[in-house]
Amino acid sequence: MTTIILFAPLIGALIAGFGHRFIGDKGAQVVTTALLFLAAGLSWIVFLTHDPAVVQRVQLLTWVESGTFVADWAIRLDRLTSIMLIVVTTVSSLVHLYSMGYMAHDAQFADNESYRPRFFAYLSFFTFAMLMLVTSDNLLQMFFGWEGVGVASYLLIGFYFRKPSANAAAIKAFVVNRVGDFGFALGIFGLFYLTDSIRLDDVFAAVPTLAETDVRFLWRDWNAANLLAFLLFIGAMGKSAQFFLHTWLPDAMEGPTPVSALIHAATMVTAGVFLVVRMSPLMEYAPAATAIIVGIGAVTAFFAATVGLVQNDIKRVIAYSTCSQLGYMFVAAGVGVYSVAMFHLLTHAFFKAMLFLGAGSVIHGMHHEQDMRNYGGLRKKMPYTFWAMLIGTLAITGVGIPLTHIGFAGFLSKDAIIESAFAGTSGGVAFWLLVIAAVFTSFYSWRLMFMTFWGKARGDKHTHEHAHESPPVMTIPLGVLAVGAIFSGMVFYGPFFGDHDRVNSFFGVPAHEVTAEADADTGDVAPTGEEEGAEGDQHAAFEYGAIHMAPDNHVMDDAHHAPTWVKISPFIAMLIGLATAYWFYIANPAMPGRVAESQPHLYRFLLNKWYIDEIYDAIFVRPAKALGRFLWKRGDGSVIDGAINGIAMGIVPFFTRLAGKWQTGYLFTYAFAMVLGIVAFVTIMTLTGGAN
Repeated sequence: MTTIILFAPLIGALIAGFGHRFIGDKGAQVVTTALLFLAAGLSWIVFLTHDPAVVQRVQLLTWVESGTFVADWAIRLDRLTSIMLIVVTTVSSLVHLYSMGYMAHDAQFADNESYRPRFFAYLSFFTFAMLMLVTSDNLLQMFFGWEGVGVASYLLIGFYFRKPSANAAAIKAFVVNRVGDFGFALGIFGLFYLTDSIRLDDVFAAVPTLAETDVRFLWRDWNAANLLAFLLFIGAMGKSAQFFLHTWLPDAMEGPTPVSALIHAATMVTAGVFLVVRMSPLMEYAPAATAIIVGIGAVTAFFAATVGLVQNDIKRVIAYSTCSQLGYMFVAAGVGVYSVAMFHLLTHAFFKAMLFLGAGSVIHGMHHEQDMRNYGGLRKKMPYTFWAMLIGTLAITGVGIPLTHIGFAGFLSKDAIIESAFAGTSGGVAFWLLVIAAVFTSFYSWRLMFMTFWGKARGDKHTHEHAHESPPVMTIPLGVLAVGAIFSGMVFYGPFFGDHDRVNSFFGVPAHEVTAEADADTGDVAPTGEEEGAEGDQHAAFEYGAIHMAPDNHVMDDAHHAPTWVKISPFIAMLIGLATAYWFYIANPAMPGRVAESQPHLYRFLLNKWYIDEIYDAIFVRPAKALGRFLWKRGDGSVIDGAINGIAMGIVPFFTRLAGKWQTGYLFTYAFAMVLGIVAFVTIMTLTGGAN
């Protein structure tokens, strides 16, 4: 069954990409969408029926063998995999269905151009690459899917190839991700160097040894576990757009809106979170690396939330929201509550996909207008889209009943992260950055709703008069995602953040690992596999579940006992943001302009995204271009071309003319030359004695 889930999108991509001439544009769309719905249905069956205590391994083929290096292509099925399967296939199938309406008539292409099969082929290939990543049983297979997602994102972001901005955004995403991927590759190399394997089980078994090993890197010694965990996190930073490597994500909005939903909600940007959670056995032995993860995640959540306050492009607001929410997930993973990171990943997939697709519905109905300053009063024009985006906003801002488990999806998952951050950092800076980010998240989310659906119509009058609701093929996916945005938090709260025993059972944590945690509380030492004389890998202390929390990791339990003010702080943050947005955009619409005029430097600072792009342009882009120009004009033009031209037009003609003077046509001249040659030859032989 898992094999069908994995290869169904690939088959759809091949059929749409190479067989659309035989089945037509419509056939290509139907085939790819049907295969994705098949994969989604089977994924839910696997999720609901798979025994989390059993880690299944389905070997597809022997892939690479070289000396001791062995990498099979195999499917690893555990609870972490099954969660990612339903997230990826559910959102992707709904995006495919939505795209049948959204891409029906695209102004970027002529009526006689066949662009839809190519688009659907790219979408399906994207999904296949992500499924290969999440089902990987070794790090090479994961890296292959990792790069496949990068290639597919390049193709999809630059799908509007006639737009220079789309091409530039695609290149930017590709280049920035290569920076992170270099760190990921170094991490894989290091793990193989120290463990002689890249299979996940072998790596996990060797983790206790890595924690006691030092390795030399960049002219000094480092703890191996911390160094390798940090290198892997660099890869996660690029793929999940964390601070410093985040700049590609907002520009990715140049692609079609369904692409934005697919990249931001369930596939590419969640790969980094998945990697950190998958490597939780290593992360538990790398406290320095996890401290960096917490810091980067908290800064990202805060940074992206501040920039989202002033963006006017509806898609860019949601894009920065994604960047911010990913920061929340990394904080949860960094403090060691991996189940909560996955909890928010799951709920976020539903409401963020719905927000992006809802934004696409608004753009579609407003004839591709994306500036919210030209919206207003669309609540009655687009009722289904309005209700869908309202539900998504209630979910992302965290609306619910405080101190209960009743609320929209984000109310439960985001609150769980903030409580875990308080417990894991003892109420430190990371916790407060997340609370402040929650205020800003509420403000810019409600700002988007008020500017789009309330107030008076702004912008082009003709556009507003012809604004219309999207067809059912686009609104049905919104309705399905709305169900997840409402109920997923309440349904999955217990398995992801409830009683510790229930969480362990849900993620298949072995009983002896739980015993080790319990024994740690009493000071007893649980027996390890080596002490018991267990067969198998000599490094294995005990088997890991889908996630691993060390015996001394009590952050989840401490989070449950956080003070009441901590538990209600996200709800208060939501109310502050809502009230401020209402004051600014409903009660007193002139207020935003006055605030911007009174704080021009701060406004420009946020509007220009902290000038990170400008700093990178000054540090990296301009010097690289200057070096390129120097090598082009001086190196290629003056040195290489100059040398060739000098030889061809200077030296060669000179010797040609000189040799021409010897061509006199007189016999005595040639005889004289022969005599000179004989004299020279005899002289050399005399001086050298005829030796070789």
